[in-house]
Amino acid sequence: MKKTALNDVHRRLGGKMVEFAGFDMPVQFEGINAEHETVRTKLGVFDVSHMGEFWVEGENAFSLVQKISTNDVAALTDGKVQYSCFPNGKGGIVDDFLCYRFGTERYLLVVNASNIDKDWANLTKHNTSDAKIKNVSDETSQLAVQGPLALKAMQKLTSENIVGMEYYTFKEIEFAGVGDVLFSTTGYTGSGGCELYFPNDEAEHIFNAVMEAGEEFGIKPIGLGARDTLRLESGFCLYGNEINDSTSPIAAGLGWITKFVDGNDFIDRKIFEAQKTNGVPRRLKGFVMVDRAIPRHDYEVCDENGDVIGKVTSGTMSPMIKKGIGMAYIDKGYWKEGSEIYVRVRNKLVKAVVKKPPFFK
Repeated sequence: MKKTALNDVHRRLGGKMVEFAGFDMPVQFEGINAEHETVRTKLGVFDVSHMGEFWVEGENAFSLVQKISTNDVAALTDGKVQYSCFPNGKGGIVDDFLCYRFGTERYLLVVNASNIDKDWANLTKHNTSDAKIKNVSDETSQLAVQGPLALKAMQKLTSENIVGMEYYTFKEIEFAGVGDVLFSTTGYTGSGGCELYFPNDEAEHIFNAVMEAGEEFGIKPIGLGARDTLRLESGFCLYGNEINDSTSPIAAGLGWITKFVDGNDFIDRKIFEAQKTNGVPRRLKGFVMVDRAIPRHDYEVCDENGDVIGKVTSGTMSPMIKKGIGMAYIDKGYWKEGSEIYVRVRNKLVKAVVKKPPFFK
């Protein structure tokens, strides 16, 4: 297994380590529910150094990124971040990713750890105009400091104004005495905060500085378990669950990152445009359990007669609303807010209602 630069730190802090996407990662420290509540009410720090980072540069950088992205890269300006996905040429999704614009000839793409090799192959395959591309995943560390107090705490470590930064923007700043740290007001929890990118050899120093700066606000290290419950409670898609090589962004409710504007001739545009016009038979919908039960990945979703109308992609017991929540691909006719559906749990039909995320605000 690969190890992040903070592996020894996680072990010293008592992290329960598991294999994830080929990395030895902490799934929890204090406990998933406690860590989840810490991020929702205070702040927590995640090691997300397993994520992948690709630079795309040169005079053909824009045309390459525009071609492989469903979102409209032309709408980006310097210092802005965009959520998007790579279409696979067959109506599915290679991966979802973040695109950072440093200039018209310089972009950073941040991809999922489990898809680094696949994403790099996809980028290389479509780089027919010889843009300069570089995979810096193995030399880059990343921390996500998330929660309502995150920016207030991190302001102590830089003279730059970060508290006033807009959502999905970034700066290159001096942070904790380290120059050229990429500071981004992004994250995967729905609780606000930031993500930091820097070289591996600065990881332990920056982690310790973050923990010290956040101590008065109640900061704690957070594992991948709470990262998953937080993103689900906020209604964010997870690759491998809600989206994959056989799901389209239209069916996944990601039409908002699929832009059919003039000049945006991305891969699979015609397929997705037809789906938007003609509709899809199943769509990804959120739901909340009415009866007490915990929905799980791959559980069947049924109508009142027990006929299968869908399948659960992710489910958990929400630590904040204390109810079972989930997302599922559901047949047309059951998409309306408040529609009654049933989840088959150990051969028993358990009632739920369709609800648009986020489940907790």
